[in-house]
Amino acid sequence: MLGLSLLLGGLKHGTQKFDRNRISVDANLVILAAIAISIPSLFSELIEPNVQRVEMLSLTTAAVVLVLYALSILYTLRQPATNHTAHGAAIEPTHAGPHWSTGQSLLIMAVAVAGLAVMSEFLVGSLEVVTETFGLSEFFVGIILVPIIGNVAEHLVAVQVAMKNQMDLSLSIALGSSLQIALFVAPLLVFISLALGNPMTLEFNHPEILAMVAASIIAALVAVDARSNWLEGAMLIAVYLILGIGFFFLPAMM
Repeated sequence: MLGLSLLLGGLKHGTQKFDRNRISVDANLVILAAIAISIPSLFSELIEPNVQRVEMLSLTTAAVVLVLYALSILYTLRQPATNHTAHGAAIEPTHAGPHWSTGQSLLIMAVAVAGLAVMSEFLVGSLEVVTETFGLSEFFVGIILVPIIGNVAEHLVAVQVAMKNQMDLSLSIALGSSLQIALFVAPLLVFISLALGNPMTLEFNHPEILAMVAASIIAALVAVDARSNWLEGAMLIAVYLILGIGFFFLPAMM
């Protein structure tokens, strides 16, 4: 998502600028998310076969990550809501079209969430057919295809706003999507699985850890100089393609 946004936005507008102070927070959180997920995975190899200690490590890590995510939301809400032009001048955000009331907005969001839940059921049900038809491993489908399909709406919005030269919003969407999964969904699933009687631990294999760390580092580097271009987007896409090829050739069972 980030690579495609930088690529298409850069091809249309050349060098694009964004607020480094605002984006660097998300970039730092992405690095921290990779560290937070990597530590339980690597330490669990030394703690095993003590299953209880492994589960406790995942639970405590998940709790710390959830608190951090809540703090990041609080920090974001306290920041001034301003946009930035290509020359760095702050302007007040404007909204075109009619304004929804709070009740109407919540209703639309609830309907959208319900629709997503239904579509997710259809998606999960079709995975077995896809893996058998195209000879793909479930590992590759879960790592590459499902994230692309499941986040297609965010992908389109991030690319569209990048092509409108609104890079602050584009990068916030791209980095925020990853943060939401790493700092909220993954640790939350640890507690939900425990409540359902089937504890899930924050254990990932070495290729997954490598992919998370590599993606986090290069995404953070993009935000260092507060500007981007189409070549940086091409670099990000190249890293993604190389990782995708690597996951494609991995055996089905890791």
